[in-house]
Amino acid sequence: MADKPRPFTRSRHDRMIAGVMGGIARRFGWNATLLRIVFVVVSIASAAFPGIIVYLILWLLMPEETD
Repeated sequence: MADKPRPFTRSRHDRMIAGVMGGIARRFGWNATLLRIVFVVVSIASAAFPGIIVYLILWLLMPEETD
């Protein structure tokens, strides 16, 4: 039987600011540090990708993980 996918939640343990990137990385099984680096580079390199706005929206929409 397939494992139930983890929900999108902000990480309480793997966080730099609000745990958004840590939660996304945990959900997909990615490296959180690498995801943060890619996010920052894409945000800086592209004027069409307002990274800070996307991060703030995710911060507001993603619930914090429970213990």
